[in-house]
Parts: sequence; structure tokens; C-alpha cells
Amino acid sequence: FATLLQRGLIYGAALVVAGFLFYLIAFIFVNGFPALRADLFSLVYTSENVSMLPALVNTGSMILLTLVIALPLGVLGAVYLTEYTRPKSRAASLIAAAAEVLSSVPSIVFGLFGSLFFVRFLELGMSLISGALTMALIVLPLILRTSQQALSEVPQSLREGSLALGAGRLHTIFKVVLPAAFPGILSGTILAIGRITGESAALIFTAGTAVTLVTGLDQSARTLAVHMYSLASEGLHIPQTWATALVLLVAVLCLNALSALIRRFMERRQHG
Repeated sequence: FATLLQRGLIYGAALVVAGFLFYLIAFIFVNGFPALRADLFSLVYTSENVSMLPALVNTGSMILLTLVIALPLGVLGAVYLTEYTRPKSRAASLIAAAAEVLSSVPSIVFGLFGSLFFVRFLELGMSLISGALTMALIVLPLILRTSQQALSEVPQSLREGSLALGAGRLHTIFKVVLPAAFPGILSGTILAIGRITGESAALIFTAGTAVTLVTGLDQSARTLAVHMYSLASEGLHIPQTWATALVLLVAVLCLNALSALIRRFMERRQHG
């Protein structure tokens, strides 16, 4: 009886979570789909069409630039912690503590820091590069921890086999360990992309709210989440706000689906 009760509670909790998720998706779809129009995807934003296309392109630019900065640092940091330090060493403990602290800092604090340091002190201005540097600080702990977990799950026998065949340590890491950990690293990267896509508080202070299509690193760039926040704050284009939310939701779901396909392909390739 106790086992059945535990299973019932677990399944019930799972159903409640799934129900809330489907309700949220359905609610956004019902409110956003009727407001989708062709002029919402115009290349030029005006006060009449409130086009989301410039913000959508700016979001892609923000994601790419942030990952270029944060992904190598996060993965290489995880390699250092996993392959070059002992689990309970002082360096590993210090880096782990720093990552935990950064993970718990609210995004608005990162926005204020980015505004003071990147925008004013470094004189980068409200720009794409200021926003990307700030977002890199936000997602770096996430990439570091997920990459470290993925690397730690690689069987030790793969490392020993590579070293026994005469491969060096760096060759083993980059040719054996990292490819084996790629699915886990990809999962962390997708989580980071979702964080970047949905962030608004930090980017308002650093990237700005310019509605134009960004063409340079020094230009202000409104992302899709900031665009949705601006429309909701004005209160004049609520249907378009729901349409923007729907596009944002679909973009995140497509990214998750794509990551799942890539992960399955890589896992089949490794085991095949």
C-alpha cells in the first residue's frame, strides 16, 4: 500500500506540473495566435506595426555573441576542474563556490553591474556588446556546472584506453573526453540559450531598448523579451504583446526540440 501511495503521489505531482505547462502554452496560444499579422514581421519597426522582426534578429545576435564569450570559458573551466584538479582541492572548491554565488545573484543586479562597469566605466555604451558581456556573466555558471557534470560522467576507461594507446593528455581531452561529453554540454548550452532568450531585466540596463535592427557591436539592441516588456509597459499593444510571447515560446520550444534531436544523433553515433 505504501508503494502504491508513493507512486500515486509521484504520478500526481507529474500530472500537475504537466497540466500547468500545457495550460500555460494553450493560454498563450489562444491569446497570441489571433494577433499574429504579417506587419508584425516587417523589417522596419514603426509605432503602427510594432514589428518584432528587428527584436527577433537582435535576439539571435545576442545569443551568438554571448555564447562566443561564455561557452569556451565555461567548457574550458569545466575541463580544468574535471581533468586537472582533485575534487576537493582548494581551487575546485573556490571555483565551485564562486559559481554558486553567481547563480544566486538576481539578474537585475547583473544589469546594474553591467550598466556601471561595461556601459560607463569601459565606455561601451548601451550596446550589443555590453549586453552580451553581462549575459555571459549570467550564463557562465550554468555552462560551467553542466559541462563539469557531463565531463565527470565520461567513463574513466575511455581516458585510460586513449592514454594506453600513446595519446597525450590534451589529445585525450579534445579527441575522446569532450566528444563523449558533447550531449551533456549541449544540454547546458540550450539551457543557457533559453536564459538569454528570456532575459529582460539585465538587458534593459546594458543593451538598451532601441527598436532598430542592430548592425554593429556598439549599437543598442532590443531583444524579443525586452520588446515584449516594452509593449506590455506601454499598454497600447496588448494583443501584439501576446503575439510576441507566442513567438518567443515557439522559438524556445524549437530550440529544445532541435537540441534533443542533436543529442539523440550524437548518442547513436557514439554507441553505433
